[in-house]
Order: sequence, then C-alpha cells, then structure tokens
Amino acid sequence: MRLLSKFYLDGFILSILAMVVLASIFPARGDAAEVVSWLTKIAIGLLFLLYGTRLAPQEAIAGLKHWRLHLTVLACTFVMFPLLGLAARVLVPHILTADLYTGVLFLCLVPSTVQSSIAFTSIAKGNVAGAIVSATVSNLLGVFLTPALVILLMNTTGQARVDPSAVVDIVVQLLVPFLLGQLIRPKVKGFLARYAEPTKLVDRGSILLVVYSAFSAGMVEGIWHAMSPWRILALAVVCCVILAVVIAATGFLGEALTFDRADRIVVVFCGSKKSLATGLPMATVLFAGHQAGLIVLPLMMFHQIQLITCAALAQRWARTAPSA
Repeated sequence: MRLLSKFYLDGFILSILAMVVLASIFPARGDAAEVVSWLTKIAIGLLFLLYGTRLAPQEAIAGLKHWRLHLTVLACTFVMFPLLGLAARVLVPHILTADLYTGVLFLCLVPSTVQSSIAFTSIAKGNVAGAIVSATVSNLLGVFLTPALVILLMNTTGQARVDPSAVVDIVVQLLVPFLLGQLIRPKVKGFLARYAEPTKLVDRGSILLVVYSAFSAGMVEGIWHAMSPWRILALAVVCCVILAVVIAATGFLGEALTFDRADRIVVVFCGSKKSLATGLPMATVLFAGHQAGLIVLPLMMFHQIQLITCAALAQRWARTAPSA
C-alpha cells in the first residue's frame, strides 16, 4: 500500500483504471448504454444538488464576481489550447495523419468539462464556487465559440450549427439541481455536515460513470481498432504532451497572477480539461462527410488521459491541503 501511495495509485485511481478495463471487456450496448447514460445524468444532477446544499449563498455570489479567475480559465480554453493545436500541424504526416491532426486541433477548440472539473476541484479542496462558474461559462460560450473557431481554423463540409439542446442540458442537469440545492440548504446542511462521506462517494461515483460511458462508446464504435498500434501510441503521446504542457502552463499562470491555493486549483482543473460530452455532438454536425470516428478519437483519448491524470492530482492536493 505504501508503494501505491508513493505513486498516487490509491483506490480512486485504481477504480478509474478498472472502469476502463470493464468497458473494454463489457462495453455498454443498446439498452444497457441507455441505462448507463441515464444513470450518469442522474449522478450528475445529484452531484450538483449536493454542491448547492454545501455552498453558502455568499460563496456562490463570490464565485460569480471572481472575473479574473474566469477570464484566465477562458483564455486557457479558447486561446492557449487552440495555439497548441495549430502548433501540432508540424507532426503531419510523419506522426499524425491528416484526419488525426484534424481531431487534435478539434479537441483543442472544444470547451472545458463541467462535471469532472468541478468534482476534481471539490476533491482537491479548491474553490468549488469558482469552478462551477468558470466551467459553466466555458461550456455555455463554447456552444458558440467552438463552431466559430472551427470555421476560422479548419475546413468542414457540413454547415456549423449551434445545437440548443447543449444549453438545455447544462440548465437542466447542472444549474437547476444546483439552485434547488441552494433552496433546500437551510434544511439539510446540518444533516450533510454529519454525513460528509456519502457526498464524496457521489463525487467519485459520477467520475467513474463518465469514464465507463465514454470508453464504452469508443469500444462500440470500434474506433480503437481503426488504426495501427503505432498510430495509437503516437496519438497517446501527443495527447499526453499537450496535457502536460497545459497543466504546467495553468499552474504557472495561477502562481503568476497571485491566485490563492483554492483558485489555482480551479485554473488547473477547469483550464486543462476538454469536454467529450460537448465535443462529440458538435463533431457529428461540423464534420459531416468526413471520417468522424477518426476525428473524434483524439478527443476520446485525451478525455481518458485527463481524467486519470487529474484524479491523481486531485488526490495529491487533497492530502496536502491545509487543515480547516
């Protein structure tokens, strides 16, 4: 156990890896995939309900007012990432194929995740209110900014359209449960304070469902078998390098802009993540007529890598957090 702890391979990380193995052997198909999808939505709704009950209203309002933090996250998501995506063009054709490079650039243009960014911020004892606002704003703006960046930076055969359902999903799954949690907070805050452990299970359980659902989708689509092992390995290395650069850069930015520890955690987790849930539907519209499976493969791979990496970081920061 000490050896596992040294390399941050605790139970949470092992659980994520177990979900990847489970999805590889028994991917959710047909009705089972529908059940997993609904369970994931319910878990996310419950997660944000609990966030609403745990955050004092003044903390939520402070999160809304923290404009420096939100602008920093947006700059990382929609400026730094796209620049890295453009720089990756030098890897074609020797390391990346043209379709894979298109996918790498596309992953750099999609918005940040919401649920996992906030969950990891909570696990690491960061500024949860700031993470909720930053990640939500990133996703809402991404519905408009991502298609615009795709049109500006790459060619598509389909006409880019904004899907209103993305906004509806954010409101119904995230904002409504959060506001409901704020309303019932006075009645349940004492109970939740006495039983804090179950809320941690919801944090981690929602992440595990996201991992299983996303990896299952990739297995069902068969996109992991669409390339040679060499190309898959090369793509994995590229995704790891991009993530490492962004995590280092966001960490540096947090320090340079004199954010406190809680806000630096938000910058790293919200500024370094990319949303599979938002990116996949957009790709089906923006790349009509292309090999969409290969184009979304970098995003799917990056999504798995970012979850495992950020889980390790969150657990590490949780252990080193100052006592309340």
